[in-house]
Amino acid sequence: MVKKEFLVLGLGKFGVSVARTLSKLGCQVIAVDRNEERVQDIAEEVTYAVTADVTDAEVLESLGVSNLDAAVVAISNDMEASIMATIITKDLGVPYVLAKASNEVHKKILLKVGADSVVFPETEMGARIAKKMVAGDFVDLIELSPNFSIIETFTKQAWIGKTIRGIGFREKYNINVIAVKENNHIDVSPDPDMPLKASQMLVLIGANKSLKEIDILV
Repeated sequence: MVKKEFLVLGLGKFGVSVARTLSKLGCQVIAVDRNEERVQDIAEEVTYAVTADVTDAEVLESLGVSNLDAAVVAISNDMEASIMATIITKDLGVPYVLAKASNEVHKKILLKVGADSVVFPETEMGARIAKKMVAGDFVDLIELSPNFSIIETFTKQAWIGKTIRGIGFREKYNINVIAVKENNHIDVSPDPDMPLKASQMLVLIGANKSLKEIDILV
């Protein structure tokens, strides 16, 4: 399986979190920031860390960013740099660019200059935490869109001893089990005929409507 390759521009808290997470998931990550100390702090955790101006088109081109799968423009405190980095990465042929915005005006500009997706990390994290607090059956949530989510959930009492195939996640609910976690081990190709245990956690992906049908999403 070919590893996906990402570019992360800006190594503030959000950029560092994204870069580290992508790296832990087995992706190739190029991280860029003009602050040398920030670059050094993450250098051993990513594929390649570079001290450079994120708006320097020549530097980004020399990194071969056109061959990457996606870029994350993790800058919001410098709107001009954020906008320029977005324009440059799209001009260099990066197929998917996700950018961080500080407000709605910033978001509109980023979308107009080519960003494929724009996020407000602080706002979205607050909503995510709130949902986790009111829904006891799942411990983590990633909203892919207003209608689809990835959920990490404890094995429900009713599922213990049953198999993924037997429960019928896909057939009955149109939900896919994309991983099974136990302690520090994660199986991304779980055996559909393996009986589930109370110590396991399931990572599910599906429509929010379907997730509600099995009482995971509220």
